[in-house]
Formats: sequence, C-alpha cells, structure tokens
Amino acid sequence: MVREINAEMGLTHVDAEGKAKMVDVTNKKDTERIAVARGEIKMAPATLALIQSGGMAKGDVMAVARVAGIMGAKQTPDLIPMCHPLLITGIKVDFEIDEAESRVLIEAQTKLSGKTGVEMEALTAVSIAALTIYDMCKAVDKNMVIGNIRLIEKSGGKSGLFRREGE
Repeated sequence: MVREINAEMGLTHVDAEGKAKMVDVTNKKDTERIAVARGEIKMAPATLALIQSGGMAKGDVMAVARVAGIMGAKQTPDLIPMCHPLLITGIKVDFEIDEAESRVLIEAQTKLSGKTGVEMEALTAVSIAALTIYDMCKAVDKNMVIGNIRLIEKSGGKSGLFRREGE
C-alpha cells in the first residue's frame, strides 16, 4: 500500500519499501527560492490591547516573537527530521493586528539560493512566532488559539510557482 501511495502521490520522503528517507538533492540545480507562510493567534480583546500598549509583563511581545520566528526558521532541520540544513539568505517575520477579530496575523518570508525549497522554514517561523506570543501572554489569557497556519506562496525549483487561491 505504501508503494501505491508513493507512486500515486509522488511522496519523496519514503522509499519503495515505505522506509523514511531524506531526499537526495545532490544533482538538483541551485535556484532562487522564496516561500511565504501565514498563520494567526486569536485572543481576548483585553490581551490584544495589552500587546498593543506594551503592557505585557514579559516585555515587547511582537519584538520577541519576531526574533523567535527568525530563530525558529533557522532551526527547522533540527525540528523536522527530513528537512535539509539550508543556508537561508533572508527571513522576514511581520505581524498585523486585527482588532475586529481580536487576533494577531503572522506572515513569514524565507529566501535562499539552493537545491531545495524553504517552505518548511517559513511555516516553522510562523509557528514559533505564534507559540512565542502565546508564551508571553499566557499569564493573562490561557484561551488563546493558534491556527490557520498555511503556505501562501513558493517559487523556484523544478515545480516553479505555487500560490494559494483566495489569499
């Protein structure tokens, strides 16, 4: 059954016998690769107001979450077993406050010139930034919800451009 799934879906991290493997990218060409991911963390309006006013006891939530997201992207191969260690050339983490929905929207962009993509690094940056916001605010709001983490766009490599519809 694993062979059937691998053949039908093109799974690259399992061999013909269904064993986990790291993809060999030795013969792939270096190309510029960019990935953008987004996610969010919903919270109580009072928590969002504390973040905006700088009133959180642990400090500047957004500044710390931005640095954590950047660090998280760089640590992706230590967290995701089949990810290649990459020489990332750029990581950007941005936030948008959505007062109407009482949430922080998170976007990460990762870049490199290399043999494999940076999608997992962008997704990890968003995830770690959201977890950091949770950590810094949990003393006042344990009901926060992290979610909707997704790849928005990726470019480069053999598969070319991907853009999520509706974004």
